[in-house]
Formats: sequence, C-alpha cells, structure tokens
Amino acid sequence: MKNKKGKFLLPLIGVIMLVFAIYHVVRAQQILPEAQPPVEPARAPYGQAVAGAGIVEAETENIAIGSALPGVVLEVFVPVDKVGQRVKAGDPLFRVDDRQLRAQFRVQKANLLAAEAQLAKLDTQPRPEELPPSEAKVRTAKASVALAQDLSERAQKLFPNRAVSEEDFRQRQLAYETARQQLSQVQAEHQLLKAGAWDKDKAIARAAVEQARAQVDLIQTDLDRALVRAPVDGDVLQVNVRPGEYVGAPPSQALVVLGNLRKLHVRVDIDEHDIHRFRTGIPARAALRGNPQVQFPLTFVRVEPYVIPKKSLTGDNTERVDTRVLQVIYCVDRTPVAETPSDLYVGMQVDVFLNTAKEASATPSALASR
Repeated sequence: MKNKKGKFLLPLIGVIMLVFAIYHVVRAQQILPEAQPPVEPARAPYGQAVAGAGIVEAETENIAIGSALPGVVLEVFVPVDKVGQRVKAGDPLFRVDDRQLRAQFRVQKANLLAAEAQLAKLDTQPRPEELPPSEAKVRTAKASVALAQDLSERAQKLFPNRAVSEEDFRQRQLAYETARQQLSQVQAEHQLLKAGAWDKDKAIARAAVEQARAQVDLIQTDLDRALVRAPVDGDVLQVNVRPGEYVGAPPSQALVVLGNLRKLHVRVDIDEHDIHRFRTGIPARAALRGNPQVQFPLTFVRVEPYVIPKKSLTGDNTERVDTRVLQVIYCVDRTPVAETPSDLYVGMQVDVFLNTAKEASATPSALASR
C-alpha cells in the first residue's frame, strides 16, 4: 500500500509545479496599464513655437555682492532674518574688520596736521616779534662800528707822533674792520629774516602736505571699501555671511545677493539649432514646472547677441555639453512685487514657448530695441 502511495506522490508534485509555472508565466505576460505621469508636461500654446528653458531673475539680474578687502566680518547689517527686505543704493550691508585701518587713519591725520602746521609756519614768517630783536642787533652792530671807527681814527692821528704803539694801532684798525664785517652780517641776517621763508622751502612744505593728504585719502578709501554698501536699489535675496567669518578677495561665494524685484525677468536659452527660427520681439509665454496650467505672458526686453555654451538647467539626458544657446531676456507682465504670484520666485526654472508664426507681431518694446 505504501509503495502505491509513493508511486503517485512524485507525479502529483510534478503536476502541481507544472500548474504553478503555467500560472506564473500567464500572469507575467499580462499587459500592464500605461503609467500616467504625475504631472502633465507643458504644451506649447502656439501652433508654431520654439521651446526653451528659462530661469527667473531680477530686473537688475542677480547681483552677487563681494568684499573688496579680505578680513573677518565684524558686523552684518542685513541678517538672515531680514532676507527679502528692500534696501536703497548706499545702504550698508556688512563691514569687514577695519580697526587697524582706523588706527592708521589717525596716524596719517596727525601727520597731515603736522605738515599743514609746518607750511603755515613758513607762510607766516617772519614772526612780528622776531623783528625788534633783529633790529636791535643791527643798531648794536652800528654802534660797535662807530666806536671802533673812532678809536681807529684816533690811533691813526696819534701813531705818526708815536703816541700809541704800532701794536695798538694795528689792533684798533682790525677791530674797526671786524666791527664793519659784523655789521654786514647782522644786516644780511636782518634782511633774510624780513624776506620770510624761501619759496623752495614753501614748495617742499606744500608737497609734504599733499603727500600727507593723499595718505589720509588712501586710508579713507580703504575704510570705505571695508564697509560694503548696496550698489543699487533692490531686495536682499540671499545672505551667506555671518559675523566672525573670514572673507577673501575675491570671495569663494556670493556673500550677499541683491536684485530689484519690482520687475521679474526670464532668461531663456534658445538652442543653436532653433536660432534661425527666432525673431526679435516675438511674443512668448512661460509655464511653471510642476503646474503647467499656470502660464505667464512675457514681454520681449532684449537679446544678448553672444551665443554661449549651454549650462545644464533642466537635467535632461539629451542635453549635450557642446550645445550652444542664444540667451533672450523677457519680462514677466505681472511686474509689481505685491501682485507677483507666490509661486514665482527668483531662480525658478520655467518652460518658455516663443510664438514663431509669421503673423506673430513684434511688441512695441521690441521695435524700440531695434
């Protein structure tokens, strides 16, 4: 009995395995339903269109603010919690360590004051109180000459009669000549004092003043460069610097990013193979990535007439490194910041479609740009 059961067990297992294999093969060959994309791709709203990838940017473009001087940042006037605030041209953004420059400025300022004082001293020469003593010296020298002359004349009259010795006679003559020379020296010194400072000395003093003033201006310029200010009116888009961080010149990244958001622009990359289909001023529309139903009409602004290598913005595998693109700037019609939709930000990628139909007319701004 047992042998009979063993004879049917193995064929039964084989049949079960066969049925399971057939079932698995049949199930694997079933046609699966087509998977729908999570988001419908954007479709061209025009019959004839050129598509391009666009990126939203500020009207002034995105200005990457750097530091002219390397150093440690002491103060940031637009911290991270104030990103998005409006700034005016000239408003301070951050300040690099300028303590040594301030000390040098005080030293150079003192040098300038000393040079100016030296020039003023030369310009006011002679001092009024210096003239009376000099005039007194002249009068004293004249009196000495008169005394020596009187003694010399007396000796000259008495010498023939041998009333004075020859030695006294010679001494009185030499004393008279010495007094005369001393008078000439005192008079010359008095004239030199009255003439004031020499013009060449004044020129040297003026040059020293200009040199000191230039040093002060140099330090002042470095102090101004240490305080980084906003170059234009705009909005703070990003802050990548904190107090205590060291920044180089040039910095490794944009320390502060500014842009005027009163108007938003879209920079469109047109493939070099489609450039021949593009015409200046043709209308265009931008569709949001992930929500292609939201589209914005675009107004032509300008063409940057330099074809550049394409930067991979879309991540599509069909993009080639050797592809070159023409960049066209369009303005989003919804210009005021208060009316800009909340889902449109600087740096977003959008799909742009340009109407290449022959009946598409150029916009007034395009005609003006021609």
